Amino acid sequence: MTPSTTSRGAAMWALLSLAIGSFGIGMTEFVSMGLLPDIAQDLLADAWASSQEAAIAQAGLLISVYALGVVIGAPLIAGYAARFPRHRVLIVLAASLLVGNLLTVVAPTFETVAVARLIAGLPHGAYFGIAAVVAAELLGPGNRARGVAIVMSGLTVANVVGVPLGTWLGQLAGWRVAYGVVVGLFALAALMIALTVPAMPGDGARSLRHELGVFRIGQVWLALGVGAIGFGSFFAIYSYISPLMTEVAGAPEWAVPIALVATGLGMTVGNLVGGVAADRNLPRALVAAFVLLAVGSAVVGVASHIPATLVAAMFLFGAISALAGPAVQTRLMDVSEDRPTIASALNHSGMNIGNSLGAALGGGVIALGWGYVAPAWLGVVLAVLGVGLVLASLALERRRAPALV
Repeated sequence: MTPSTTSRGAAMWALLSLAIGSFGIGMTEFVSMGLLPDIAQDLLADAWASSQEAAIAQAGLLISVYALGVVIGAPLIAGYAARFPRHRVLIVLAASLLVGNLLTVVAPTFETVAVARLIAGLPHGAYFGIAAVVAAELLGPGNRARGVAIVMSGLTVANVVGVPLGTWLGQLAGWRVAYGVVVGLFALAALMIALTVPAMPGDGARSLRHELGVFRIGQVWLALGVGAIGFGSFFAIYSYISPLMTEVAGAPEWAVPIALVATGLGMTVGNLVGGVAADRNLPRALVAAFVLLAVGSAVVGVASHIPATLVAAMFLFGAISALAGPAVQTRLMDVSEDRPTIASALNHSGMNIGNSLGAALGGGVIALGWGYVAPAWLGVVLAVLGVGLVLASLALERRRAPALV
């Protein structure tokens, strides 16, 4: 069976299989945020005894290391794998994600956990990039951004169900249990992909060198910068949601999953709206998304001292942050010429540069003694920089357009 002969029902089963994989990725990427205090207390006991803020900031480096794995792995794996059958590549990637998370479960020290998180991050971007292209083929022409949104829906739903559940389990039974659940999810995803995703041959003429030629395109760099700096705003805040909820708002630890659910619900709504908006008017969707992200970051900063208002602000912030996802990915595919797979994967490199940048800078302002609210104001600055990059990219495109006519 090929994409052209796949029935609507079979296509939906294939998309569900891909979404299970993205659900697992969403859980492994974001559950760390809610469990940072638990991870720091376990792996950095001496630092925790001396300063909890410093220990949590150091534990935040695990988020940055995972993101670094995504940044490295996305272009290299997606570029190399372009020649191979896509359905088989997706099975291998799901299995690789399983191995990386299993290593996280069994690694005994902070340093070995950091290595495990780097390994777990390597297949992340390539999985999303190839899955998005497969989803677009299954749905047919005219549905690019909606196809991206469907693949991404697993990630956003993970923030509604998987991350809060994993955080609760981690707090109750130990943080390693949360990653054990992720291992099971990737086992299920690999099996489902093998059973439901139709055969899709790769392009044997493709080479890694050809695919990496995408980096010679200036607009690709600008689009990556938009993702990196703009999404850094989201990760600067979300990486430290646990201490923000407990230390600033004064809520008990069990309230952290509530804030995570609110953020995930917002992301789910924002992702679906963002897909529709990007299909209607991509430039306008990009500008609006990052302007609103700056506003949403400021709202979190203002609302952070009361648990109920912080939860409401995180729902709004989650919705706004997810608006840009389909738009940025579609923009990358538009400016990448004939390299849609690696471009799609590179979106997650950009987002995870933002993950690493936001987590590191957020931990930095906390370590400076500016408090747990400081990352919210840092988020405003990063989102505004994202707006500037979007406007610069669109201005350059308009300037070049007359010369191409």
